[in-house]
Parts: sequence; C-alpha cells; structure tokens
Amino acid sequence: MASSFGSEKSVNPVLRISQLDALELNKALEQLVWSQFTNCFHGFKPGVLAHFEPEVKAFLCLILWRFTVYSKNATVGQAILNIQYKNNLSQTEKYQPLSKHQKLWYLIFTVGGRWLEERCYDLFSNHQQQSFCKIKSYISFGAGLLKLCGLLNFLIFLRKGTFATLTERILGIRSVFCKPQSVRQVGFEYMNRELLWHGFAEFLIYLLPLINVQKLKLKISSWCLPIAGLSNSENSLAGHCRECSLCGEWPTMPHTIGCPHIFCYYCVKSNYLFDMYFTCPKCDSEVRSLQPLKYKIEMTELRV
Repeated sequence: MASSFGSEKSVNPVLRISQLDALELNKALEQLVWSQFTNCFHGFKPGVLAHFEPEVKAFLCLILWRFTVYSKNATVGQAILNIQYKNNLSQTEKYQPLSKHQKLWYLIFTVGGRWLEERCYDLFSNHQQQSFCKIKSYISFGAGLLKLCGLLNFLIFLRKGTFATLTERILGIRSVFCKPQSVRQVGFEYMNRELLWHGFAEFLIYLLPLINVQKLKLKISSWCLPIAGLSNSENSLAGHCRECSLCGEWPTMPHTIGCPHIFCYYCVKSNYLFDMYFTCPKCDSEVRSLQPLKYKIEMTELRV
C-alpha cells in the first residue's frame, strides 16, 4: 500500500491547459475529417448531404471513437499530448483502463447526444400536435439544463483541475499522463531573458523599416569627418575634392548640387530618388540643382 501510494505521488497531475488543448485538438480533427469527407461529394448535386448530415457526422464520430477511446482509452488530442483516460471509480491507486460500459456510455453521451440535439428540431418541427410540442419543449429545456450543468462543471474544473467535461464527471473517467513527465531543466530566469529578447527583436523588426538608415549614416559621417576650408570656386573643387562625398571614391561623372562638394552622378541621383529631402552630408545643403562639374578633373591629379 505504501509503494502504491508512493507511485501515485510520483505521477504529475495533468495541467488544465493540457486537458483544454486536447479538447480543442479533438474538435479540429472532427472538422478536418468532415471537410475531407465533404470534398468527396463536390461533383454531386448540391445539398446531397444536407438531409443526412447529422447521421453522417455521427457515423464518422463512431469510427473515430472505435479507433481512439475504445481501443486506446484516449482521444486523438490526448494521445498527442501524452494523456489517456483512467477509470477513476476503481478503488486501487494504480492505473485502471476504462470498462466497456464506460466506453459505451461515453459514445452515447458524446455522439448520441450531439445527434439528438441536431436532429430533434427536424423530428418535431413538422408536427403541430400538442404532444409533440410538449416533447420538443422538454428536450429544449433538458438541453438548456445540460449546458448550465456543463458551465458549472467547467467552473469547478478551473478550481480543482479534474474532469474537464460533464461527461467525464458523470462517468468517473479522469485524464492522466501515459508516462511520467520529465522535470523542467530550463530555469525561469533564462526563459524570462529569452522572452525579453524576442520582444525586443520584434520591436526592432517593426521599427527599422521606418528609419532612413542611409540618411542617418550620411549625417553621422558628416559629423565625424568634417571638411572645412573649401572655397566656392571650381579651381578649389578640382584641387581639394578628389573624392565623392558619398562613396569616398574618385568621382564618376562628377556633379554638384549647388554646394562646394562633388558627387558621383549615380550616387547623388540614387540618393535623391530614394529621399526627396536629401541634403549634402558635408554641409547639410539641400539639392538646388543637379549639374555636371564644368572643370575637368584628370586622373593624374591623384598622384599629387
């Protein structure tokens, strides 16, 4: 008894979020199976499945139940998350699979109840007799009462963490882990640093496209490498400005923008097309007129 109690203590409880994720995965699988099944009837007359849709859905859910809960004691979502159902009505502390009665009642409550909810309105809508109207009202009242009980069960589940659905609580089946869960090896400080870094990286990815990096780089270069003492004459241009103010190379097709600095034609033209408020990185002058340099700069002047 002590050993079984120790083994029970060593098993980690199933998290609430894991149980809810399993339910969502089950719904997603049912929708996927239904969409794949309806794709087979695209070539048929529209509305072929409309009259038998509840029965077809119930048949597909029956097949899923046969190969999941009936054979493996777990739904598809639970199998993905390493969870399975345990017979909570058993007196032993060890794992006990579901009995056949529990599996059959699980099928009736889940598949049969859903089919009855979808089909009851069609069964009694065409009958105007008073007895059928009473039966329909009783079924509606019962469906509303079951939804209210499901809401109360969900609130209790959030408080205690067991029996995520009303069906599980009625049948006494509980979600447990198939295998013992490994202990988390990553510290919370490391996780916090990762979260902060990823948030900062996303902020940079959003902010960087809004910044004119080229203009900022030219502005910084004008502060770090100021050039002074130049006259406005073209002779001083030829004597002192033997490099493009943007790329720093010998100017190709030298042009001026109205200030005493020389630019390559392609450098200044591409920057001006990229930024209509482009200014000279040396003197911060705006583009007044883009004109070719009249004075001829010879390559031999590089040797001077």
